[in-house]
Formats: sequence, structure tokens, C-alpha cells
Amino acid sequence: MLRYLSAGESHGPCLTVILDGLPAGLPLQPQTDIDPWLRRRQGGYGRGRRQLIESDRADLLGGVRAGLTTGAPLALRVENRDWENWREVMDPAPGGEPRKRAVTEPRPGHADLAGGVKYGHKDLRDVLERASARETASRVAAGAVALKLLSELGIEACTRVVSLAGIACDGGMDWDSLAVLDESPLRCFDREAEARIIDRIDLARETGDTLGGVVEARFRNVPMGLGSHVQWDRKLDGRLAQAVMSIPAIKGVEIGDGWRAAGLPGSEVHDAILHDPEHAYFRETNRSGGLEGGITTGAELVVRAAMKPIATLMRPLPTVDVVTHQRADASRERSDHTAVPAASIVVLAMSALTLAGAALEKLGGDTMRELHERLEAHRAYVASY
Repeated sequence: MLRYLSAGESHGPCLTVILDGLPAGLPLQPQTDIDPWLRRRQGGYGRGRRQLIESDRADLLGGVRAGLTTGAPLALRVENRDWENWREVMDPAPGGEPRKRAVTEPRPGHADLAGGVKYGHKDLRDVLERASARETASRVAAGAVALKLLSELGIEACTRVVSLAGIACDGGMDWDSLAVLDESPLRCFDREAEARIIDRIDLARETGDTLGGVVEARFRNVPMGLGSHVQWDRKLDGRLAQAVMSIPAIKGVEIGDGWRAAGLPGSEVHDAILHDPEHAYFRETNRSGGLEGGITTGAELVVRAAMKPIATLMRPLPTVDVVTHQRADASRERSDHTAVPAASIVVLAMSALTLAGAALEKLGGDTMRELHERLEAHRAYVASY
């Protein structure tokens, strides 16, 4: 079982990650395996000033020795450089009344009001500091480790933006041109659509607005048989949906054709099963997105997520002050005009954590050697079935 926990606030000293259940013997170096994904999360056209302050990198605190995991829980830390500017505000010591930079005007679309009511806070900073998207740096650090594990098992991964601001920028999937995604300010293949979207982001900046979009995570060379059909909470599609929906601002998840399939007849939705000696069982289409009955089919795993526009607006919506109960403008923190490219990295991270967990459950083993042996045996079994 692969378990992930995190702690830390947006303007606290650091974000902390615990990843339990990794096999021993996984090669892992933060500089090459984790930090590049943290940098990708910070990129993308439309990001705010916070990204100019932070330069995220992961520090290993436990679970790795001489470049290899030991089987013990992995502990990581991602420092918040902005902490120096917030030390007095975020000091955990008692006192300091009245609180500095207290927030009492909840933002529509954010966790501020509901979290304040739930936990009894009138200073809504006690909610927004943890509900902040800054927390997703923890997810990306943990997900990068999962991506490393998957790559050791021969599973490739990528993520991209397929629409932003209502403009499609799919451009067609191209596994041979993944470097283009890192070069693109929007993480998409369609350069013509990219230029139009950038114009739309510039307009949102001028008007104090924000924009959402749709992102896609893909995995190929996934073995058949991960997940299960026998209980609701073991179905891999359900687990992926929960993991991705837990990301701030994500409001919809689909596997494969998802919503589009709901409007088509079954003959145009399901993937015919074929067989030959070279490929064993295979499909010429992949409308299911690599999952049937909660179990991987061996086809590419395709997960898409819809991100709503960010809730912090520079021209804020009306709200009610939770102390005075008077009408007010929603609070404003530093924010992005869009974080859809960054969200694609977080969606990949959470999908990778879920898929890596399913692989460990299927294959078992406490070491990478056992995992490789069992995966080889499983692939041979599937080929001869």
C-alpha cells in the first residue's frame, strides 16, 4: 500500500511530505527525479508573482541512503522562501492579538467560508493557508517519486493542456515530441491555438479576471490487470477520480472519452477486442481510456480533468465580512490569472501516485528486484492467456 501525507501552510516555513510503502532499491535523486517536476509546476503563462519568489526543490529527510530507497517511509521537505516575509504573521507561538493580515472577507469559490464555519475560525487565514494551491507542491514532490517508480517498471507518462479559456489546443497526442510540451508556455502541442489563448490570458490580466481549462495525463505500457472490479473502493477509475478531484479548483474528471461517450451509441463507444500471436489481446481504439470495469486493459491510461477559474479575483466579487456581517469585497491574495498548465503537472502527480499504488498492490514485493521479477512474470502470463 502506497500512502501519501503532507503538512504545511502556504506561507509557513515549508511543506512536508511522507510517502510510505515504497520498495527498497528504487534509485532516487531529488535534483534529477523530483526538482524538474517542481519547476514544471511553477511554470506556465499566466502565473503570479509568487513564482518569482519561490524556486522549489526537495530536500530528502529520510528513507533514502546512497541514492536508493531503503523501504522505510520517505520524508521530503519543500522550503517556502516567502516564509521570511510572513514569519511574524504565521508564528505558531501564542499571542500576537490582534492578528496581523487577518482575513475576514471570504472569497466566493474558495474554501474560506465553509472552512471557517467548520473549524470555528473568524480569521479565515487559518483556512486559506492550507487550502491554498501552494499545497500542491507537496503532491508534485510525492508524485515525482511515483513517476520514478513507474518509469523503473517501464511505464511512460506525460501531461498536457487540451483546452484553456474555452479554446481547444489538443493538437493530437505525440509521444515522440514530449520536449515540445516543456518548451510551450501552455504545455500544449497546438501553437496556433496557443497564441490565441495567450491573448485571452492577457485580457484576463487587464480585467482582473481568471481562466480555467482542461488538462490530460497519459500513461503507456501499463500492464493489464491493475485495479479490481470486486469492490467499489478498489476500482481504479474511482480511485483516480477521487485523487484528481481532490486537487484545488478541479471540478470534473473523465477517463477516456468520458462525457463525449454519454452522447453516442454503444457501437461508437466500446473498443473491439482483437488478438494475434504478436500482440496477444489488443484494441485498435481506446475510447475507454485504458480502463474497463475498474481494471486496466493494457491500453494507454487517459485521465482528463476540468479546472475552474481561480477563485481569487483582482476585481473581487461581493461577499460578507464574517465578523461584522456587512457587505464587503472578497479578500485578495497574490494569485495567478490562470494555473491550468501547472494543474496538468499536479493531475499527473496524483494520477501517478494512484497508479503506482495499484501496481504495488498487484505485484507485491518489498524490493525493486521482486517487483521486476513479478512484473515480467505477469506480462508473460497476459501474453499467453
